[in-house]
Amino acid sequence: MLDDANRRLLRHLLDAPGAPVAELARRAGMTPATAARRLERLREEGILKGQHAVINWRALGYSVEVSLRFTLDKTNPRAFDEFLAEARKVPEVTEIQTFLGRVDVRLSLVARDMAHYQEIYRARILTLPHIADIEALMHIAPIKRATGLPV
Repeated sequence: MLDDANRRLLRHLLDAPGAPVAELARRAGMTPATAARRLERLREEGILKGQHAVINWRALGYSVEVSLRFTLDKTNPRAFDEFLAEARKVPEVTEIQTFLGRVDVRLSLVARDMAHYQEIYRARILTLPHIADIEALMHIAPIKRATGLPV
């Protein structure tokens, strides 16, 4: 389990993921050497898995975000594997998730504009194997994007 010092360190890391270890240590009330050792131990234990860049797609010219929900034709035992293998090849797909229930797979993708989305949809999405049904959800605005649970 995490002790209070590790919880403080993780809270500050979540608040400022790009902060140097010395700054995280100061905020958490410990020395930089202690903070560095604790962070390394959290990595070794698999609690801290890494740090990621959060890309502002709009700033890069991608103004359309779409969430596509798929139901696959599961009469083929390789349907999931073949669908996922092909979906990974679509460069505009930013996330792939699988589910249990009515929806089997969700893809998140970005496009420059609606014309670009239509091009991706027709040329790359509709050609994915084993699709029984697709539902497209256009992103309007993010309301909450949490990166982790409170520690």
